[in-house]
Amino acid sequence: MPAVTADTLTLPRVPSPADGVRRREVARTVTARRQFEGEGFQVRRPFPGMDLALADPFLLLDHLGAVEYGPGEAKGAPWHPHRGFETVTYMLDGAFEHTDSTGGGGLITEGATQWMTAGAGVLHSELPPQEFVAKGGLFHGVQLWVNLPKSLKWTPAQYQDITAGQTVLLSSADGGSLLRLIAGDLAGHRGPGVTRTPITYVHATVSPGARLALPWPPEFNALVYVLAGRGTVGSEQRPLEEGQLAVLGPGEAMTLKAADGQDYNGSRTGWEILLLGGLPIREPIARYGPFVMNTKAEILQAFEDFQNGRLGTTAPESRPVPHRTDADTPLDGHEGKPDEKRADGG
Repeated sequence: MPAVTADTLTLPRVPSPADGVRRREVARTVTARRQFEGEGFQVRRPFPGMDLALADPFLLLDHLGAVEYGPGEAKGAPWHPHRGFETVTYMLDGAFEHTDSTGGGGLITEGATQWMTAGAGVLHSELPPQEFVAKGGLFHGVQLWVNLPKSLKWTPAQYQDITAGQTVLLSSADGGSLLRLIAGDLAGHRGPGVTRTPITYVHATVSPGARLALPWPPEFNALVYVLAGRGTVGSEQRPLEEGQLAVLGPGEAMTLKAADGQDYNGSRTGWEILLLGGLPIREPIARYGPFVMNTKAEILQAFEDFQNGRLGTTAPESRPVPHRTDADTPLDGHEGKPDEKRADGG
């Protein structure tokens, strides 16, 4: 898991929280379920599926891999629409190529992040580059969906390319953890991602047996997802391993500890975790497939706009279709399709 590495002894250090600061405890843990997306690649998805209010302002987390593809096996997600939120794709191993109807996009490689604001609407594709498909190799990444408040859902579509070299690298107070700050603030340090919804996004590698204690904004929620390895979360030392998510309760700091033994792809390494936090939006959510708005009427409008080409255009030979998975059912309890229309017009 190369991502971005560095000697923690040379990096700025995040001070440990002061004594007496309220530490966050684990409210619940979730084991990601496996399902298929796009052209048929498997993801692990810890949410949605749990009470979405616990994740607000986050909508979805997909863990892609880690998987070793043989020649010709790598798959992606061809052209499809989005409206009303942002997608944040972070690669650890392998490569993904993003293209969208605004002209944004490019090749995302190890340690880089692609941040797409769908806003009022966009069409995009996410595919492994042809060279990677031909040769195969290790593929590992994460996609996070971040909701937008009602006031920003009609923002024009935009794109950010965050290279591996732009990621802010920090160290824990004792040097035992490498912190990659992708977006938001952490103890006075700011990541490169431009966040419309206030969030903090960190990829941490905690050395075997090391303890990581961090300050965390009390107004943010706090989620810990394990990419690889195992450890414990909270002062109660709740076990957490690969593919599991911990939702933390209120407080001003979080405490984690890596297990003494760690292994990733046959080599000794640290506990690989994502630390996510955001300011809850606390607005009504209407969701169907690739659209996340505030009302059912806005979802119906999104389908109409898509079918009439108002979300952008692609090459004539590329016919975009909305993604539709079991996790994409709307959250207002409506289980049928909007007006019982097929998302792809069929």
